[in-house]
Amino acid sequence: MIIKNLIISSLLLLFSLSVTAQTPEQKLQELNIDLPEITEPAANFVKWRKVGNLLFLAGDGSEMKGKLGKDLTVEEGYQAARQSGIDILGTLKAACGDLSKIKQFVKVRGMVNSTPDFYDQPKVINGFSDLMVEVFGEKGKHARAAFGHCSLPSNIAVEIEVVVELVE
Repeated sequence: MIIKNLIISSLLLLFSLSVTAQTPEQKLQELNIDLPEITEPAANFVKWRKVGNLLFLAGDGSEMKGKLGKDLTVEEGYQAARQSGIDILGTLKAACGDLSKIKQFVKVRGMVNSTPDFYDQPKVINGFSDLMVEVFGEKGKHARAAFGHCSLPSNIAVEIEVVVELVE
């Protein structure tokens, strides 16, 4: 009887977990996030390259302009990184067709346009990292580097590169 109850309890737990599991697209809808249309690169490169089951994304920058530590606050930088994350999700969807094909985020490189005495680059790039965990849960956690740069193209506040592993 005890074994039967354990089996029934286990099955009910598995069923409840599968019912409440959300796809990344469902989570985006719940967060009221619409993914942008993907445009062609402005220069001679591609937005992504698939190698085996890894997908490498070119750097994607924020629309927000300015330098952290001079023109922008940490919170504004965080929002710029979050918006870059939304753009990156659009690119990932275009590359994969379905965000559920992402097995896990592997590596993120966050670049922050900042003054020499600005030291909160990790707090800025958290805007991206927090969004990926909101959308993907544990699969969204990643190895990461956050760098300060004296300038970024077109004076953008943030640029982020991503590597994800796809389901085989």
